[in-house]
Amino acid sequence: MTAPAGDTISARLAAVRAAIADAAAAAGRDPRAITLVAVSKTNPAEAIAEAIAAGQRVFGENRVQEAQAKFPELRRRHPDLELRLIGHLQSNKAADAVALFDVIESIDSTKLARAIAKEMRRQDRHPRCLIQVNIGAEPQKSGIEVDAVAELAALCRDELGLPVEGLMCIPPAEGDPSPHFQRLAALADRLGLPVRSMGMSGDYPKAIACGATHVRVGTAIFGSRPYP
Repeated sequence: MTAPAGDTISARLAAVRAAIADAAAAAGRDPRAITLVAVSKTNPAEAIAEAIAAGQRVFGENRVQEAQAKFPELRRRHPDLELRLIGHLQSNKAADAVALFDVIESIDSTKLARAIAKEMRRQDRHPRCLIQVNIGAEPQKSGIEVDAVAELAALCRDELGLPVEGLMCIPPAEGDPSPHFQRLAALADRLGLPVRSMGMSGDYPKAIACGATHVRVGTAIFGSRPYP
């Protein structure tokens, strides 16, 4: 069945890019300072290929195993792709994550940081890193508590030598996310970290207003999809 006009991945990508530009302009920011991460989790390689054909080059995946099944062939055809791990990572998957991803956004514990550092040394591969912050102190979510971020960042940078460049968060689903985005941006500023990965399909314009450098957009690009 043919998708209705305007309801293709290419059209949705164009709409998201336009919305990013509008949000940046409203905030007095350069839209080129904001990277769109197309969240391709649960979507097949064919859908990702459509986004690539429309010019998208930065993608986010939640699971190492799923990304391993989809991206090696896509990257052989498009070596300029950037692949970011945005989901929770168990330390026993650190080797696979270091081998596959260009950026690991979900460091949230000393144990995981040490496992990633060990694999970086072993593989001589150094994906950039973000610390995931549990910005709303929600027990069901991954991420390190706000009060412990500075200590983990110091361990990563000073002792382990990890290339930590910023912070990532997922705010609570209920309520206005802006105070949480503002808090993450202020924390990144205090730590001298330039990257703030925050904002998803439902709230990325607000994240941009609060200083997001990377927004992670999935359903607004690929449409709703049943989760496995």
